[in-house]
Amino acid sequence: MTPGKQSTIHQTAIVSKSAEIGTGVEIGAYALIGDEVRIGNDTTVGSHVVIEKFTTIGERCRIFQFCSIGEIPQDLKFKDARTELVIGNDNTFREFVTINRGTPGGGGKTVLGDNIFLMAYAHVAHDCRIGNQVIMANSASLAGHIHIEECAIIGGLVGVHQFVHIGSYAMIGGLTGVSKDVPPYMMAVGERAKLYGINLIGLKRRGFSEDSIRELKTAYKIIFRSGLTLTKAFEKIAEENLTTPEVQHLVSFIKNSERGIIR
Repeated sequence: MTPGKQSTIHQTAIVSKSAEIGTGVEIGAYALIGDEVRIGNDTTVGSHVVIEKFTTIGERCRIFQFCSIGEIPQDLKFKDARTELVIGNDNTFREFVTINRGTPGGGGKTVLGDNIFLMAYAHVAHDCRIGNQVIMANSASLAGHIHIEECAIIGGLVGVHQFVHIGSYAMIGGLTGVSKDVPPYMMAVGERAKLYGINLIGLKRRGFSEDSIRELKTAYKIIFRSGLTLTKAFEKIAEENLTTPEVQHLVSFIKNSERGIIR
C-alpha cells in the first residue's frame, strides 16, 4: 500500500499489502480491500464495503456501506481469469450496489465512466460499459455486456437483457423490462419496453437547442409513427434535411443496432 497524505483507514479494515491507496482516502470499519486494488485520491469507502482484486477506482468517488465492487462475474463459464473492473472519477454508489469485473469472452473488463450515480441495490454485471453521468435508480439491474451511453437514466426495478445498447440521454421508466436496444434521446417504459416519444423534459434540462429538439421530434415521427420501413424513413429524413448531430446520432445508432430496437 502506498502511503497517502491524510488518508484514514479504520483499524478494523483489512487492506492488502499490494493495494495502492491515494491521498485523502477514507476507508471505513470492516472494509476489505483486495490484492492489486487501486483507489484514487479523496475517495471515500464506507463500512463493510468489499473491493476485490484487479479493481481500479478513480478520484473523489463515494462508496457507501455494504457495496460489493469487483467481485467475480456471475458467469458459469468463468474460471478465475485475470479480468478487471475500471471505475472513473466522481462516482457515487449507494448502499448494497454490486459491480462485477469482466470475463475473457467480453474483453476482460467492466468499465464505468465519470459522474455516475448508482442508487441502492443497483447491479452492474460483467463486461458492461457505462458512460459518463448515467443514473441508475434503486434495484435497477444490468445483465452482462450492456453498453449505456452518456447521460442515460434507468428507473427503479428495471431489468436490462444482456448485450442491450442504451443510447445517450434516453430515459427508461421504472418496472420496465428491456430486451432490445433503446435509441438515444427517447423515453421507454412498459412490462416489455415501448417507446413513448423523445425525452423532452430531459433534453430541455440538459440545454439542447430548440432546433435539435424540433428535428428530433420530426425524426421520431418519421421513424416510429409514419409506417415507413427504416430504409424509407432514413431516406425521408435526408430529404427533409434533418442534419443536427442528434438526428445523425439517432440514425447511426439504429443502423448499427445488433439486437434490434424497441418500437
